[in-house]
Formats: sequence, C-alpha cells, structure tokens
Amino acid sequence: MSLVKKNVESLMLNVEWRASFNIKNSTLKISILLFSILGFSPLTIAQVDSSLFVRIPKDTTKPMLNMDAVYNRPFLTVGKTPVAVGGYLEANWQYLMTDGVTEGHQFQVRRMTLFVSSAISRRIKFLSEIEFEEGGKEISLEFASLDVEFYPLINFRGGIIMNPIGAFNQNHDGPKWEFVDRPISATQMLPATWSNSGFGIYGKNYKGNWMIGYEAYLSGSFDNSIIDNEENKTFLPAAKSNPERFEEINSGLPLVTGKMAIRNRKIGELGLSYMGGVYNKFQEDGLQLDKKRRVDVLAADFNTTVPKLNTTVIAEWAWVFVDVPSTYTQQFGNQQHGGFIDVIQPVLTRTIFGWKNATLNLACRFEYTDWNVGHFNETGGNISEDVWSIVPAISFRPTPQTVFRFNYRYLSQQDILGNPPSLTGGFQVGFATYF
Repeated sequence: MSLVKKNVESLMLNVEWRASFNIKNSTLKISILLFSILGFSPLTIAQVDSSLFVRIPKDTTKPMLNMDAVYNRPFLTVGKTPVAVGGYLEANWQYLMTDGVTEGHQFQVRRMTLFVSSAISRRIKFLSEIEFEEGGKEISLEFASLDVEFYPLINFRGGIIMNPIGAFNQNHDGPKWEFVDRPISATQMLPATWSNSGFGIYGKNYKGNWMIGYEAYLSGSFDNSIIDNEENKTFLPAAKSNPERFEEINSGLPLVTGKMAIRNRKIGELGLSYMGGVYNKFQEDGLQLDKKRRVDVLAADFNTTVPKLNTTVIAEWAWVFVDVPSTYTQQFGNQQHGGFIDVIQPVLTRTIFGWKNATLNLACRFEYTDWNVGHFNETGGNISEDVWSIVPAISFRPTPQTVFRFNYRYLSQQDILGNPPSLTGGFQVGFATYF
C-alpha cells in the first residue's frame, strides 16, 4: 500500500507541475502523462513477465458489419485487469511529381493511434481512441464512448462518437487497407475521421445468412467554416479545425446521423447512411441573423468477397448538399459528389520467410471527387473543380495485422474554370501495423 501511496503522490506532483509549466511540445505532454500513469505503477514493474499479456481472441463465430469496426481490433489485456490496450502505426516514403515539379523524397509518420477499452461490468463497456498525427504535431481524441447493451437490437452509446456516414469514417484503421493514402472523397470531401460529442442508439440482429444493423445519433455539428475557409470552396473537413464543436453547436441544433446496413454471407454488405443539420449561426440572443442553412449528406457503401477467387471489392459513394448564401460566388458549390472503389486480389498465400499464411496481394483503387457540381449561371458552362485518381498497388501481409504497401499514384485535377488538368504521379512505399 505504501508503494501505491507513493505512486499517487508522484502522479499528483506531476499533474501540479504540468499545470504550472506550459510545455509547448504536445508530444512531450502526452509522454509525461503516460509515464506518470504507467512508469511508476506496480503493474508496470510486473510487466517484465510476458505471460501477463494476453491477446484477446476475435469472435469469428458471429458475422460482422462495418459498424463493428471500432471493436473489431486486436487488443491486449494485462493480467486480470478489466482494461485492454492496443493501437496501430502508419509510416511511408513517397516521391511525387506534379506537372514536372517535385518536393523530392519524403519520409512520413502519418499517424499513431492508441486504443484503451474497459469492460466496466456485464453489458457495459468503454472504448477510447487517441490519434497522434504527423509525428505528434496534431493530437486528437477521435472516440471515447460508453456502450450499454439493453438488448441486441437496442444499445446506448454516448460520449465522443464517430458519425456513421459511409463506411470509411468508422472503418479507417490503416492496417485494414492496401493503400498508403486514404480515399480523397472520404477525407477531402467528407471530413473523415469525423467525430463529435453526442449520443444515440444502435443494434443488430442476424438469422441464417442474413444480418441487419442500424445506428442513430444526435451530436455536435458543422459550422460556418465549411463555406469560410482557406480552401476558398465548400469544404466540410474545415469544421474539424474547430475544437469548440465538442462543447457547443454553432447553430444550437444537433446534427442527425443515421445508418442502415444489411449483410448476406454469400453476397456482401450494403449500407445506406444520412447526416444532416443546420450549420450556420442563424440567431444571436433571440435576434434573427439569417435563415437556417442546412448541410445534408447521403452515402452508400458496399463490400463483398467473391467466392473461390477471394477477390475483395470495397466501394463508397457520397452526395453532399449545402445551402450556400446567394451572396457567395459560384466557386462555393452547393452540391458535391464522389467516391472510390478498391479491388484486392490475393495472388499468393503460403509460408513466406517463416510467416504462416502470409499473403501477397495485387490491388487497385479508382476514385473520383467533384467539389462543385453544376454549371455557371452566366455561360451555362460546366464547373470543373474535380479530381480523379488511379492507384495500382502491391501489398504483402505477413500476418493479418501488418501490411507492407507499394503504391503508384496517378492523379488528374482540374480547376474551377476547366483549364488543362494538373497531373501528379509518383511512388509510395509504406507499412501499417497493429500493436
């Protein structure tokens, strides 16, 4: 007990010191906190015994939906504690050239993510996801939710949630994908990874080869930054830069997000989702400033694995509708659409360098995004702010939790006036792994 008391006193002194001294390096802040919690605990001293670490086995008897992605990850437990931890790391090298101009060789640690989960009691659990991006330059709490199961079809979730729009926003872990870059439509049209404070219900049921699931949430929302940003266009990801969205809603009205998904073991999974709400501050202290302006998003996603060939197909497409004020120029579009299709074909599965069932894959991603759907009012000409890309890839998986990726990206992007597109091409080599 005296050792525990000393640990608590040490932690309290550390917290007081951190509060009185402003450390500019955010990575150092997190390191000190983790060191304080883990570095002086009796549990850490006991960690030299590797038998204390137990990998939680996945339940492969039950079919999974995309909505299960937040818990469908490898976790480690320590001894008999109710807490499990995990995470993943993504890093890569790339050499890209746009219209003959290049920034040269680039080495990137794109993100490291930590998971912490806890079985609080029977049918009550907690999970958090903390992401460190660009070597710790950006740190975000992407998910921190309490889940309470009342019945398989009725479960409560509250805290910081990931809005279930499309499939990628929830199922975004790097080790699950064969490509270095995340889909353009998911990150530069939709704001993946998009999370907010909120709560709602979800559930699923299955019978035979069929499974159905749903999610419905009320949460924090978008703000005026989606039409007032450095991109000078309608840009939903700009709202992620507002940390106040976890504490207050710009419009005072919640964002509504809902999804339905159905899966057949022999056919695949189809998901339909919606996200929408008022984004602007339309009144202040009872004074009407503007009409209520909405942002609405519809998305469809599908994934399947072709029998015998084991070819995996993953697809997502989304439509964005934004009520832009008439005083804005047409470079701020009121409609957007885009999506991607991934095709992954295993070509070799065998023991390679001592790894059993290691897999070599060929893959290709086709993607397209149009940030401004429509025509100019004055000329009737097409507004051409769009991008398309093809990414052939080779991936090697020594285990399902680790992937080495070799990609070639070819990208064509047009400006709003439809001038000849800028062309980007280059190689990317990287890896992603759970730990």
